[in-house]
Amino acid sequence: MAKNLEGSIKNIGKHAGGIVIAPNKITNFTPIYYDFKNNTQLTQFDKDDIEKVGLVKFDFLGLRTLTIIDWTVKIINRKKLANNLEPIKIIDISLNDIQSFNMLKKAKTTAIFQLESKGIRELIKRLKPDCFEDIIALVALFRPGPLQSGMVENFINRKHGREKISYPDPTWQHQLLEPILKSTYGIILYQEQVMNIAQILAGYSLGEADILRRAMGKKKPKEMFEQRDRFKSGAIKTGINATFAMKIFDLLEKFSGYGFNKSHSTAYALLSYQTLWLKTHYPSEFMAAAMSADIDNTEKIVLLSEECNNLGIKILSPNINIGNYYFRAQNNTIIYGLGAIKGVGVSSVKDIVKQLKKDGKFQNIFDLCARTDSKKLSQRVIEKLIYAGALDTLQKNRFNHIQDLPNAINYARQKTTNTLFKQSDMFHSILNSLQKGKTLCKEPNNFKFDYFHFLEEEKNVLGFYLSAHPIQKYLEELLHYSGGTFLKDIVSSLKGQNKTVFGMVSAIKT
Repeated sequence: MAKNLEGSIKNIGKHAGGIVIAPNKITNFTPIYYDFKNNTQLTQFDKDDIEKVGLVKFDFLGLRTLTIIDWTVKIINRKKLANNLEPIKIIDISLNDIQSFNMLKKAKTTAIFQLESKGIRELIKRLKPDCFEDIIALVALFRPGPLQSGMVENFINRKHGREKISYPDPTWQHQLLEPILKSTYGIILYQEQVMNIAQILAGYSLGEADILRRAMGKKKPKEMFEQRDRFKSGAIKTGINATFAMKIFDLLEKFSGYGFNKSHSTAYALLSYQTLWLKTHYPSEFMAAAMSADIDNTEKIVLLSEECNNLGIKILSPNINIGNYYFRAQNNTIIYGLGAIKGVGVSSVKDIVKQLKKDGKFQNIFDLCARTDSKKLSQRVIEKLIYAGALDTLQKNRFNHIQDLPNAINYARQKTTNTLFKQSDMFHSILNSLQKGKTLCKEPNNFKFDYFHFLEEEKNVLGFYLSAHPIQKYLEELLHYSGGTFLKDIVSSLKGQNKTVFGMVSAIKT
């Protein structure tokens, strides 16, 4: 039985973005497997067999970054058109913007495509990219192969003049290789460079050069032996010394293991640069779009909020009378998106927006409950809106809102009943009082409950403290005893010194 099972197909693998396009009916080329779960058709041939039967597999990648760029440009252009200004076209921006590269050199790359991680920030600080070609190289260099091979150190040292540039090696170099390797300071970094060298030195055609690239990538001994002979004979025909040709072939073989596809790296680098340019020149619009794209990811929202603080962009509390589901840029501020509040869904915000368009701003919590659908804005949802600060513009004290909420819900129910039966009731006088600025409850006597409790609830629904921080109440005293030293000020240069810092215990793990 085991022998019968051996070699049989156990499961079906599917490429995340692979699309096969045929010139006519695809079953003329490959058998088809139907995936009932995802309602898609799959080829039963793998990528290698698909190529052998004459078809091409395309990889289509969907990137959230494209959405962020699109949203940012639309936000910017709406404002420009409103002021009769020329809209921007992201494809027309200069690739040599000094301000953008200044920000990049400082590694201020939070929310920048491909350049966010701690590791690549350290590489940016050392490389100090100052042109678009450097960003292309940066994307290609930040991979395990180049980082472990020492290639990155050579690249950085050559760029900054600490190592002499050779094309490609101090002992074995040729003037024909300079145009191919100049942009990478003599380092063989891209697969396209391997192909170009084979064309120039050994007379390879484009098709032959691509076969060489694949052979080097797969490292199959038989194929490499054939390619070595082909390279040598081709080089001799073009007047290149055989010994030199073999040394160059050895270098190509060595670097091909780390080589990256330049067209791929360039496409990514362009998106990196576009996000960098938008963040540099339109920071609030860009950060609002970036936060909106990750609206369901609280951890990312917290990280991006910290970056807004670093950029001097103030984040304003959500506002029910603005009714924005996503984060909204307004001058040098960002209004927090209602959709980012935990427990507040799309249908709730849609109902709020519907009522704002119909009858204007909400006057108070009674008005809010009376005008909205209780199935979409339940008591639990409204509580979360209160804790998030979304009702602060109606009445500053969140304690009053929480205390008034049960009565407001009862009022809304009674109003619905009265509308059905054309009656009036005692809640009518209550609403009149509220419209004159009165509330049904007294101010809280317990300051700790009013301040600290509501800040904790704010953190629970937003993921961080937005309107204030609990420690601010004691900030003056703490700064006095610490001498004004913050944790961010503690650097390696202070080693051996005693410093007093302060903080707040937010959680204890046992």
